[in-house]
Amino acid sequence: MLVEIPVTRPETPLLDQIDYPADLKQLDVDQLAQLADELRLFLLFSVGQTGGHFGAGLGVVELTIALHYVFDTPRDRLLWDVGHQAYPHKILTGRRDQMLTMRQTGGLAAFPNREESEYDTFGVGHSSTSISAALGMMVADRMREEKHHNIAVIGDGAMTAGMAFEALNHAGHLDDNILVILNDNNMSISNNVGGLSSYFARMWASKPYNFIRTGSKRMLSKIPPAFKAFHRAEEYMKGMVSPGTLFEEIGFNYIGLVDGHNTAGLVEILSNIRSLRGPQLLHTVTQKGKGYSESENDPFGMHAMNKVNPSVSIKDNKKTAPAAGTSVTAEAVIESDLSRAAGSSLTYSQVFGNWMCDVADQDEKIVGITPAMGEGSGMEKFAQRYPERFHDVAIAEQHAVTFAAGMACNGVKPVIAIYSTFLQRGYDQLIHDVALQDLNILFAIDRAGLVGEDGPTHAGSFDLSYLRCIPNMVVMAPSNEDETHKLLSTAYYHLGPAAVRYPRGKGLGTAIEHNLEPVPFGKAVTRREGRSVAILAFGSMVEPALVAAEKINASVADMRFVKPLDEDLIGDMATSHQLIVTIEENSVMGGAGSAVNEYLLKANYQIPILNLGLPDAFLDHGKVAEMLANVNLDSDSLVSAIKKKLVECKIQSEAV
Repeated sequence: MLVEIPVTRPETPLLDQIDYPADLKQLDVDQLAQLADELRLFLLFSVGQTGGHFGAGLGVVELTIALHYVFDTPRDRLLWDVGHQAYPHKILTGRRDQMLTMRQTGGLAAFPNREESEYDTFGVGHSSTSISAALGMMVADRMREEKHHNIAVIGDGAMTAGMAFEALNHAGHLDDNILVILNDNNMSISNNVGGLSSYFARMWASKPYNFIRTGSKRMLSKIPPAFKAFHRAEEYMKGMVSPGTLFEEIGFNYIGLVDGHNTAGLVEILSNIRSLRGPQLLHTVTQKGKGYSESENDPFGMHAMNKVNPSVSIKDNKKTAPAAGTSVTAEAVIESDLSRAAGSSLTYSQVFGNWMCDVADQDEKIVGITPAMGEGSGMEKFAQRYPERFHDVAIAEQHAVTFAAGMACNGVKPVIAIYSTFLQRGYDQLIHDVALQDLNILFAIDRAGLVGEDGPTHAGSFDLSYLRCIPNMVVMAPSNEDETHKLLSTAYYHLGPAAVRYPRGKGLGTAIEHNLEPVPFGKAVTRREGRSVAILAFGSMVEPALVAAEKINASVADMRFVKPLDEDLIGDMATSHQLIVTIEENSVMGGAGSAVNEYLLKANYQIPILNLGLPDAFLDHGKVAEMLANVNLDSDSLVSAIKKKLVECKIQSEAV
């Protein structure tokens, strides 16, 4: 059991021999346990250097080794759901020496990426996609008369989404070769992995059992009563010792429960499964964070970590310079919400969480809903204080939205805490079940805009575009912590659907006026008076706009509202300035700037316009500040873009 994260490269003699899965196959089965130990140690070291997800990866080390040992990858395809657990897979597939570039600009992606490696057979980031994708690959193989094993590895959390069950049902209907591995790290069922269940798992995966099972069904199918009796007996036998009855009814051959940390046992079972026909479901039980005491004890809090800083201890908040070659505990490297709050500013998630408690103290109608994002959205305190009014519906974004709609029909005020990129998955429900009925629901949209190292799968680049086109929808974008608090209150007391979108991470350190008074509805605020150029800034772009405005003596409006726009202010700016500039941390196509353009055209204002925002492209991972600079959304780039536009339009201004 590891108790420390190594800060120097550990010795891994077996792992150093494995450049690709072909090398793995040269090892004896009894060597794989040692390889698992070395892989786990190297994983901790590499993630300690770069930051990233590591709890899920630690839990699937043995499973990853066994899959690459038994199957012929990449010809046989491994599909990792979500991708948090794919770090060991990357290490074993030619990327061990690149792991120290993980999540860095130009380095390895945080999730499987088809452009990165032929072993990454499907790009992921969102949950519950692996079975559907594997099924599609299976059908393509059948059409092309090719033979491949298609293996979808999905966690128990991702299995809660309806999409996963839709795919399972379809797989049972198609009745062709596909292997679904349910990686179950729910601690409550670990005790079921004992002698009896392991025996039955081996039996159900064995060739003799499946030969007899298949042959008996063929023979008895000609004698309907006998067949029915056989099937019932088999079903009852499995039902007594396994939770797999549901999967059997769908059409899968269920095999489980299996110890997901027994490498030799996994190799044996997977070798048997490899020769079976039809849909197979292997149910493995693992422990998230396996092998590292801190993550085993706190699998949720240790889901991911930031880069190791060996000189800082969060526990005692003082410098502790360790000797060369020593290690540090995770306590010293996890940037928790608590540590961030101790600085000059809160995270926007914390602002939201505190606001929830403030409202709940005064209004018993408020209910908090989240699709498996309670901790990330800052709702821990609310959940503890008001557990009866907190609902985590698991990874079920569509259900979360319609669930809230049902509540709103009966007089409560649901608040859905959700990341921008995940709200995309509940878009139909947002339109049909909420907006169409004009229901009183507040969407607290976290991680709006760029999210840095997690890359394009998690970037909230489109919410302003996809929300503002929906009738009855109100959309707000706060510029700092205080504005976030105020606009949340404004949205809460609004009658109808409303969304407040805010970025990931710390705010600006702005003091919060702790009251629940709404701001004037649909009204912007002028933050700076200038000449010639009027900058209409939305959300996170207000601060860089103010910095840029100082250099060119421009006016700056904190627009607050994307829908409805403050048309009066826009009209005033258009008549008193020579150039209108819009800036947003959202796709420039169809976003807030487009809304301003539409109004100016409708109102027949004749004034040059410059729309600045995220380009029509998926942006690779990196530091947020670097990414903004690369797309010309930093203050210096704003100045350059505005000056260029003034010259192009032949506008005489002190700015140029």
